[in-house]
Amino acid sequence: MNRRFFTIALLALLGAGPAFAAPPAAAPAKPMSAQQQRMSTCAAANKGKKGAEYKAAQSACLKADSAAATKARTPQQELMAKCSAQNKGKKGNDYKAAQSACLKGA
Repeated sequence: MNRRFFTIALLALLGAGPAFAAPPAAAPAKPMSAQQQRMSTCAAANKGKKGAEYKAAQSACLKADSAAATKARTPQQELMAKCSAQNKGKKGNDYKAAQSACLKGA
């Protein structure tokens, strides 16, 4: 009787082995997005502030970072703005032709 009990207990433990195994390794961390990086930077800058003061400082920090990021223009955007200023006052097909010539010529 004892031998049967130990055999059954041993088989039960062997069958439950995977249940007691270590959990699988965590997947490698994904790199943070630009928004997550800004939030992390602002959170570090506002460490120690509490409540409404923290929220206001976070909001101001995130808006400042966002405004700085959107103000930077690419060379293509700069060229478009320059050509648009040169062709100000022209309408319709005249504007399109002048704009195309300006963008191709630069």
